[in-house]
Amino acid sequence: MTNEILFLISILFYLGTVLVAYRLFGKTGLFVWSAVGVVLANIEVIKMVTMFGMSVTLGNALYASTFVVTDILSENYTKADAKKAVNIGLFVTITWVLATQMILVFIPNELDFIQPAFEQMFGLLPRMALAGIFTYAVVQRLDVYLYHKWWEFTNKRFGTSTKYIWIRNNGSTLISQFADTIIFTVIAFAGVLPTAEMIGLIIPSYILKSMVGLLDTPIIYLAKKWQKDGKIPDEPLDISENQENMTRQQLEIA
Repeated sequence: MTNEILFLISILFYLGTVLVAYRLFGKTGLFVWSAVGVVLANIEVIKMVTMFGMSVTLGNALYASTFVVTDILSENYTKADAKKAVNIGLFVTITWVLATQMILVFIPNELDFIQPAFEQMFGLLPRMALAGIFTYAVVQRLDVYLYHKWWEFTNKRFGTSTKYIWIRNNGSTLISQFADTIIFTVIAFAGVLPTAEMIGLIIPSYILKSMVGLLDTPIIYLAKKWQKDGKIPDEPLDISENQENMTRQQLEIA
């Protein structure tokens, strides 16, 4: 099976997992996936592969799925919920990086056989993970900010806050993914790879992330439909969420 086919399968798997988590557990499922996705993506990014004739780091589909999480939360709930998912992912990533470095510090005994593998994998993590942590903290917040800016635009331009989800979704994701690709590549590989090779990583990585970003649009629409049809097992809205939802309804009526 080729890498290209595996990549398409992985997109379906990760986006499908987001939907399953949302359908089964509501917002809680999305919060969990924001943590799981960012940790697994930091592992996958170590591996280099060739797809569509381009050399790229693995993990583009998995990491891009975390943007779907914040977009669903922004669309169906509040900006505060989307930021909460970002903060959870950030906390879990930092904890995971520190924990893996602690594993390396322990002195193995004569029966151990896994230390070399740990050193090979986790020894590469600090710089990559720090790049990921900084990029995640900045870009995910940018995505949430842009989503709500596009929401304001669609409300003012078209007089509705519920339609034109594809503009909000793609408008925020494509811009934030571009910033993500540049920032991560520069921090992770500056001084390690020549500038030409870094550019060679940025372009194909962004193309692949954009593919996921465009394909996730139906996911947002389906998640919206489930929520409107009462199929999501969510906890009752708190006061701030009720206020924001009322504001959206008032803006739509106006």
